[in-house]
Amino acid sequence: MTAAIELMDVRKNFGLAEIIRGVDLRIERAERHAIIGPNGAGKSTLFNLITGKYGLTGGTIKLHGEDVGGLKPFEISRRGLSRSFQITNIFANMTVFENLRCGLLWSMGYKYSFWTLVDRQSRLTERAEELLEQINLGDRRDTIAGVLTYAEQRALEIGITIAGGADVIMLDEPTAGMSHSETAAMVQLIRKVTEGKTLVMVEHDMGVIFDVADRISVLVYGEIIESDTPEVVRASAKVKEAYLGSSLDEADA
Repeated sequence: MTAAIELMDVRKNFGLAEIIRGVDLRIERAERHAIIGPNGAGKSTLFNLITGKYGLTGGTIKLHGEDVGGLKPFEISRRGLSRSFQITNIFANMTVFENLRCGLLWSMGYKYSFWTLVDRQSRLTERAEELLEQINLGDRRDTIAGVLTYAEQRALEIGITIAGGADVIMLDEPTAGMSHSETAAMVQLIRKVTEGKTLVMVEHDMGVIFDVADRISVLVYGEIIESDTPEVVRASAKVKEAYLGSSLDEADA
């Protein structure tokens, strides 16, 4: 079966600095895959290569078997991959409902229809209302997004991410800066909205990683040193050494 995402000898240099050094990675359809590693390992760079923000220095990236290297982010998005950002990326001056409706426009066929009044599009409104309930923000429908709590804004961003109907979802540090209770709620939300989809997640919270991921890839100095189930990664001597000699159990705590 064709993989959801496949990386072959992927490389990225910034000037003379080699950041990603020959990464090979296969992520299957409907798999929940986490990418972890110490600070400076190249996780965000790899994330940005897959989503088209950065161009490749070398290698190949395929989405559902199609080579997407060199495509722009919006072109990759229209082929079924959607992403969130480390820094919350929403329309702060629009309501929660309006944010979700904007996220739905292209996938529901409205595109550049300047003469269409979106308030009159019942199908669009119904789908936005469904998303509101799915991300647990139904009671915040008409709230200006900029005044939501941080955790609510992150939930809204995930709602926008899934609004386009992509079957590959990439989340960049979705629980960063959250309390324990907010993190637990976010994990439940991620599980719910990515059911049946392919999830790729960069995350520092080991508790979240081991709770969500089917497989984990460990990136160190631009190279993947381990890619396996959470149980295998947790027990790996190479991975423990990469985390400065501390066990993953200690990092989790």
